[in-house]
Amino acid sequence: MQTLTAELGEAPVEVAPDGSRVRPLVRLDEASMAHFELAPDETSTAIRHRRVRELWFVVSGSGAIWREGIGVTGLEPGIAVAIDRGVSFQFRAGDEGLGIVGTTVPAWPGDDEAEQIEREWAD
Repeated sequence: MQTLTAELGEAPVEVAPDGSRVRPLVRLDEASMAHFELAPDETSTAIRHRRVRELWFVVSGSGAIWREGIGVTGLEPGIAVAIDRGVSFQFRAGDEGLGIVGTTVPAWPGDDEAEQIEREWAD
């Protein structure tokens, strides 16, 4: 199902497989876009995607992301990161929380897309 227009404030809040709060926005067959949030000092569950890739753009707050094979990257407004399929990742928010707009390619197929992995955040 395609969604061609959305307003962030009206989008329903869901819980993503990694534990972040997500508001699905627009969707085509080829891609989907959503807004993700973590509360201050919150850490996501570590996961990996089976079939999709994601492109993230930080819009508010601060934090960091760990990606397997890359390491830890700081996150703040204006930073963009890519998460390839099959790459394990985990992210956390700083003391102001963290807001990200993400595009998923192809469109998010459902919660069985994400596979949880065992990992504790380590600085």
